[in-house]
Amino acid sequence: MVVYGMQLPVQSQSVIYAEPWEAGAGPADLLAVARAAEEHGFDYLAGCEHVAIPRRLAEAMSTVWYDPVATLSYVAAATERVRLLSHVAVVALRHPLATAKAYATLDHLSGGRLVLGVGAGHVQEEFEALGVDFARRGAVLDETMDALRAALGPEEYPEHLGERFAFKDLGQRPRPAQERVPLWVGGSSPAAVRRAAVKGDGWLPQGDPRDRLAEQIRTLLRLRAEAGIAEPITVGAIAEPLYVGTPDWPVGRRTLTGAPEEIAASLRAYGEMGVHQIQVRFRSRSRAELIDQMAAFGTEVAPHL
Repeated sequence: MVVYGMQLPVQSQSVIYAEPWEAGAGPADLLAVARAAEEHGFDYLAGCEHVAIPRRLAEAMSTVWYDPVATLSYVAAATERVRLLSHVAVVALRHPLATAKAYATLDHLSGGRLVLGVGAGHVQEEFEALGVDFARRGAVLDETMDALRAALGPEEYPEHLGERFAFKDLGQRPRPAQERVPLWVGGSSPAAVRRAAVKGDGWLPQGDPRDRLAEQIRTLLRLRAEAGIAEPITVGAIAEPLYVGTPDWPVGRRTLTGAPEEIAASLRAYGEMGVHQIQVRFRSRSRAELIDQMAAFGTEVAPHL
């Protein structure tokens, strides 16, 4: 069984994926979409992170990037079941105890619905402004994940003694509601795949095309087996843009369209590769059209997955 989730609209507005209507949208739209996701069987809602965007990248990336902890907490209060994914948090930008405090509180307040997705980040000026070594961000992320394992565990006084971070005899409450907060690793580089294999509970590829994804999954599972890790890993995929039905406007040549059964048949190929969850994105011209597409997917496509 393949489950499905989605990135929240509005909260990040890169030109790669944002729809024009999102520029004028706000908090009420986030809540409406979150409630629709809960109603129509979505497994998770996701929000991503950038602290600040340099001018050289602003035209392509936009400067609209809501804080993921604040945003996911906001929609958590309006929902009861749907999980809350950071896709992804650039956790190397701050001390792991500060990250643990924020996300443990989110998990506590939401009744244990957090999935902490992490990634290395790619904007050099962002790291430099916050005093973090961009060139060493991969190594910092590796240790940060180890520190977060301790800091998000059940112990009130977690302990981590590492090269960059060391703490013990420092209590943090509230504790997460979950005994083990899932850590999913984002990225498709060799380093990211290895990190997911040996340190993660899940892998969030960054849009690998289908003809490359199967080999990536084989590599991921081989590295995990070689590391002697028996626990299963949740494998994700980002599907092509979707439009359920026959659109009467240009939705782009890569968009999957057509009857629900046809879309489901195409998406089932991900499950056959070993994917456990797919992140879907719908083409839309308004909040109402997006919610209509979510409803059509949940009621007409999902039963065939």
